[in-house]
Amino acid sequence: MSDRVQTTAGRGRAIAGALAGVAVVIILVAVFFVVRAGGDKAETPAAAPAPAVSAPAEQPSEQPAEVPSQPAGQSAPAVDPRLTKAPEVKAGKGDVTKLVVTPIVPGRGPRVKAGQQLTVNYVGVTYSDGKVFDSSWANGQPATFPVGTGNLIPGWDQGLVGVPVGSRIQLDIPADLGYGDNPTGGQPAGDLRFIIDILQAV
Repeated sequence: MSDRVQTTAGRGRAIAGALAGVAVVIILVAVFFVVRAGGDKAETPAAAPAPAVSAPAEQPSEQPAEVPSQPAGQSAPAVDPRLTKAPEVKAGKGDVTKLVVTPIVPGRGPRVKAGQQLTVNYVGVTYSDGKVFDSSWANGQPATFPVGTGNLIPGWDQGLVGVPVGSRIQLDIPADLGYGDNPTGGQPAGDLRFIIDILQAV
């Protein structure tokens, strides 16, 4: 009888010991998860400031890269220095039988089109003796007028169309494309010679 009691008591102690061990394991697992959860929450604020610090640092590095994309050399080309001084115009030889266009300073701009408004400097002389009868240089400023519309003498309408802006050219004009042999109103008669600087065409 006492042996059975002892056996039963031993089994009770073994079960109690086992239950105590399970309880300890459960408590340890619970503590692990609580600590783990607390650690995750503590790490979240530390990670948050990283984007806020890196974003402003990227912006200044992008702005200087835009500066070289705006080259300073994109402005309109300067006038050739030879066009800043009045030309010397000499008399021609013989008779002018047709319109002759002779480039003196080649221009690099677009070619003049009929109907455009030109701004030019010019000197006009009678072909036979080189006597000046008109000059924008003497008037103190360039002249502006439409070309290729019939408002000018035919020698200008025909001779200036197609010439690049920025050019200095010489026009030798026969009388029939100028003012004729017997003009009225004080224009020069006979063949003419002009040296013209084409400054702008719009």
